[in-house]
Amino acid sequence: METGFEGATDDEIILGMSAAFSGPSRGLGSELYRGAMAYFNHVNDNGGVAGRKITLKLYDDGYQPDPCVRNTMKLMLEDNVFLLFGYVGTPTVTRVLPLLKKFQDEQVYLFFPFTGAQPQREPPYGDFAFNLRASYRQETAGLVNNFLAAGKRKIGVFYQADAYGRSGWAGVRAALDRHGERLAGEATYRRGSRFTGSMREQVEILKSNSPDAVICIGSYAACAAFARDAVDRDLRVPIANLSFVGSENMLQLLSDLGEDVETYSRYLVNSQVVPSYEDTSIPAVREYRELMERYDPAVPEELVQESYSPFPQSFVSLEGFLDAKLMTEILRRLGGSPDRDGLEEAVFSVDNYDLGIGERVSFGPDRRQGLQTVYYTIVQEGRFVTLEDWQGWLS
Repeated sequence: METGFEGATDDEIILGMSAAFSGPSRGLGSELYRGAMAYFNHVNDNGGVAGRKITLKLYDDGYQPDPCVRNTMKLMLEDNVFLLFGYVGTPTVTRVLPLLKKFQDEQVYLFFPFTGAQPQREPPYGDFAFNLRASYRQETAGLVNNFLAAGKRKIGVFYQADAYGRSGWAGVRAALDRHGERLAGEATYRRGSRFTGSMREQVEILKSNSPDAVICIGSYAACAAFARDAVDRDLRVPIANLSFVGSENMLQLLSDLGEDVETYSRYLVNSQVVPSYEDTSIPAVREYRELMERYDPAVPEELVQESYSPFPQSFVSLEGFLDAKLMTEILRRLGGSPDRDGLEEAVFSVDNYDLGIGERVSFGPDRRQGLQTVYYTIVQEGRFVTLEDWQGWLS
């Protein structure tokens, strides 16, 4: 029986998700979904939200803007979802934001997209999205500041030639400008590039500028290919990646080369927007690990076009888990009759909320991003560990 509110019945609340479940970035959508469903399954097994189960209506966009737009129209106009959740990527999200503005009278919001770009954080579209993760500006500024503090002043950029890459490129430039520094070379690649492709041309472009470090703004397949070719072409400098890269997916590709993974990963430093899933002193991490093991969610078979082996834990699935945990709290604050009219008020009521990771979350009319912290990780013994001492690592 319908309650009268789109996307919510007496039995369920339907959230809509368009993400990459196919193509070279399929690991991102898969891991984000798995983490979110571990928590949603837990909620549903314990009575749901006011007696309603949380359901995710999924579509694959392959990390391509046009399919994402079509999926979003279908989610809003045919599936009548209550809200949009867990979209993956800047080029996809930036194309969807104008739709949310166009349909603003219906009050369909996008919650917790897997992107740190600016368009959903500022006018004219900032009012239609809520973010949990830190921004790419914060990630790039942190990387630049740490490199400069360690004496690495010549910083080059390798980036994806689209809205995502340009967002990160602009963040690196702005951070360097604040210190009176300029880019030491830049090289681009086409979105959708696979690990089997060559990045030697991009490596040579950057190598000709003799950088002290390179910051990569890209997907895991392309960034792994760049890291591989950089080592092979003797560009042996620190190579940084943003959180979007999907660290475990990147490391898996490098490990599959059949060489000592240390050869290709020793120069990597990746920024993250969630803490390490290895740190079981963190309450939410313990909860995440327990529920991931209990439910081990799988992407629905109808969305699986290419083989993918999920990870028991990953930074991306932990982010999806935290997204779902906060999403559930917001839905609970709507009370027994979920209504889109009350959704924004429910979000703004989140003040100093303990997500279980040591950083409290607050939202408000001028605060639409929940977390601010950026973490840094390097590879040791074939896995990512938290980097505490930049000077020591770079020395």
